[in-house]
Amino acid sequence: MGYFEMTRAVLRNLVRGPATRQYPAVPARTGPFTRGHVTFDPATCRSCGLCSRRCPCEAIRIEKEEKVWEIDRMRCVACGDCVEGCPFGSLTMEPEYFPPVVEHVVERHTITYVKPEKPAKKPAEESAGA
Repeated sequence: MGYFEMTRAVLRNLVRGPATRQYPAVPARTGPFTRGHVTFDPATCRSCGLCSRRCPCEAIRIEKEEKVWEIDRMRCVACGDCVEGCPFGSLTMEPEYFPPVVEHVVERHTITYVKPEKPAKKPAEESAGA
């Protein structure tokens, strides 16, 4: 019985053609829940480090003193844990995939977030508080 099932499967695959797509020549199918790649907004990042702690494959590193955020795309599995863990919305998950690469490159971004200054107290508030 096993040989007949195997022969039927082989013939069916010969008639239908390959089940895989030849990406990037043939674009990948995407849907509303496709997890393509992580994007970073350096203007909203506050260097809290939650994204790097949530990353299961250690693809994200933050150097707080130098204000540098970096991601190793070869290690990232696009699970989305870093996006869910970011309390400031600095990370988003885009549905598009990156094109295939030959060399190993680590993306580095300089964090440009500037903490807003507190408003100065008015003279009436200073006398009332004293």
